[in-house]
Amino acid sequence: MSMLAALAVMGQAYAADAPLRPDQEAFLEIFKELVETNTTLSSGSCTLASERMAARLKAGGIPASQITLFATPEHPKEGGLVAVYPGTSSTAKPILAIAHIDVVEAKREDWERDPFKLVEEDGYFYARGVGDVKSQAAVWVDMLIRFQQSGYQPKRTVKIALTCGEETNGAFNGIEWLAANRRDLIDAEFALNEGGGGDTDGKGKVVGQSVQVGEKTFANFRLETRNPGGHSSVPVRDNAIYQLARALGKIDEHEFPLEMTETTRKYFAQSGAGRGDEIGKAMMALAANPDDKAAEAIVNTNPFLHSNLRTTCVATLLDGGHAPNALPQRAGANVNCRIFPGHTIAEIGAELSKIIGDPGVTVTALPPVRPSPPAPPLDPRIIGPMEVLAEKYWPGIPVIASMANGYTDATFLGAVGIPTYGIPGMWFDPDGNGVHGLNERREGKSVYGGRDYMCDRVKAYAD
Repeated sequence: MSMLAALAVMGQAYAADAPLRPDQEAFLEIFKELVETNTTLSSGSCTLASERMAARLKAGGIPASQITLFATPEHPKEGGLVAVYPGTSSTAKPILAIAHIDVVEAKREDWERDPFKLVEEDGYFYARGVGDVKSQAAVWVDMLIRFQQSGYQPKRTVKIALTCGEETNGAFNGIEWLAANRRDLIDAEFALNEGGGGDTDGKGKVVGQSVQVGEKTFANFRLETRNPGGHSSVPVRDNAIYQLARALGKIDEHEFPLEMTETTRKYFAQSGAGRGDEIGKAMMALAANPDDKAAEAIVNTNPFLHSNLRTTCVATLLDGGHAPNALPQRAGANVNCRIFPGHTIAEIGAELSKIIGDPGVTVTALPPVRPSPPAPPLDPRIIGPMEVLAEKYWPGIPVIASMANGYTDATFLGAVGIPTYGIPGMWFDPDGNGVHGLNERREGKSVYGGRDYMCDRVKAYAD
């Protein structure tokens, strides 16, 4: 058991001003360097960040032969890193720990602090990426160094992959490239990713932990109407904008049917039991009987839960017309869909055309067309150890399996047969801690405590 686990069992916790252990100080140096390396698509470099993490690994004793840096000529600043820590078994399949190191854009003039300087203030780290998800990336780098310096000999090989492109749809994606071009580097029985984690009550107390098991597929569709147009003084019924508006209205009114995976059924049962309100009772009823329309109606009042039960499609962009005094010759819209596991992008595109029921409205899936992998299984060999160790760190707090309404790099791994799970550990406050927004932050206790849990978790799998 780690030092933190022992402390947690005794009901103690990190104090915001407690002196750091030597191993925490070493981790903080890695974390700081990674955070302060700008990895935005516009002006940053994931390649530079990967090179700096490779240097850290080498300085920590990891042989250069176990480290692979990669980038393509077309995307020289969007490179990544794979590092391998060999196990003793020739038959046990490896574990893969992944994290994206690219971050969402951040404008200095909008932030209270420099978004690319790691600031510690009132028990929190502030900077772009401290929450999403450079803290996890730093943990993986630090973990291999600790393994090496302690002489740890796992049974399973442990691999880490730091990649670019998760935060920008259509950008070069490192995990996608590795899966297609260097599967050998990342081949594993399963992978650990972002997406899981804890929640607090807003006052520093962790009240829940989750493991992400499955996610929706992300897809954009272009809806477009075309028309000869004409002079606006002579309106006709055949109007491209009105035709598009009618199509969008039909999508707005359409409700995709309720669906459940093994994970979401369990999530609704467990989370519902913990709520103690009308929605909680309805969640449990729906888990027991997905055909319970009364329970579904109550659950649907919660936007997240409503989306967690079905495919959703929503108009997000609109354009059309060419002059204020002319009938439109074209009108178009972007419809963003989050597709429930088990359905392909082509299937949902065909469904949108059916819903619209107008051959004059074209529906085109926009690139990049993401894969649609099945949800990973609720494998007790993976979920069980997470729960056992979490009980030592956060006694009495359950680990609840959930499906994400969004998507992560797990999409690309699942598509090539590597089931991927969002690991518990670090936690967020109810306000989301500014992730993707202004003044992104993460509690120091979350970073250090989550680090210990995540490393212990990997060792338990690897032994």
